[in-house]
Amino acid sequence: MHSQIAQMRIGNRTFRVSERTYVMGILNVTPDSFSDGGRYNSADAALRQAERMVGQGVDLIDVGGESTRPGYQKISEEEEIQRTAQIIQRIKDRIDIPVSIDTYKGKVAKAALQAGADMVNDIWGLKYDAEMAKVIASSGVPCCLMHNRDNTEYHNFMEDVKAELGEALAIARNAGIAKDKILLDPGVGFGKTYEQNLEIIYRLGELRELGFPLLLGASRKSVIGITLDLPVTERLEGTLVTTVLGVAAGCAFVRVHDVLENKRAIKMAQAIYGMKKYLA
Repeated sequence: MHSQIAQMRIGNRTFRVSERTYVMGILNVTPDSFSDGGRYNSADAALRQAERMVGQGVDLIDVGGESTRPGYQKISEEEEIQRTAQIIQRIKDRIDIPVSIDTYKGKVAKAALQAGADMVNDIWGLKYDAEMAKVIASSGVPCCLMHNRDNTEYHNFMEDVKAELGEALAIARNAGIAKDKILLDPGVGFGKTYEQNLEIIYRLGELRELGFPLLLGASRKSVIGITLDLPVTERLEGTLVTTVLGVAAGCAFVRVHDVLENKRAIKMAQAIYGMKKYLA
């Protein structure tokens, strides 16, 4: 149903990415993230939130140390490592859950992997830091490559997105990253106008033509805020709609803030879409 890759090993877990949609929970250990900045930037608070998400059924936790919201403040690699490595280590020591590091910097990824991270989630799809592909390849961990660019001037929107994801895949291939260790993220909210964000969610299924499992990250993003004219704290229902559409499009993962509600929406959507095999 989903991608040509049937399963993927992340940490000590096997994810059946061709059969169902899993939940990646967002854990921002930043003072300035757009949605939960400052809430979990102490190690104890971050650990409590990780435990809370596990209790709600999260499948994978994504730890980020630098906000990438519009107009975000860049920080040094050292500061990003300081924010993330210790927290990853504490989560891995205390909880049996796969952990991903959300960074586009090779040095930060390397420190996170040494601290116990099981995956790298790169919002620049290996295009920001030439070291990143080498770090991932040499460690043998899976990665998520997101579509991103610094402008919204497309010639043919979907074809350009596919071609640019193809460039990221070529970097991965040349570095020696195995095909069954790659997820693709369409990059909702990155290098896209409001209309383009709606379009990429509507046409998600077309990206499966690339032959890789998809990860959708639309939780609480501006495309929801603009549509519903709601602040970040009131975007749950809008997020749940994108999650159900993600299930319909065969996404392997959704990256979300609200684990419990999204798990329930996925379970319901999967029960309905699962009827296809009985009615075929």
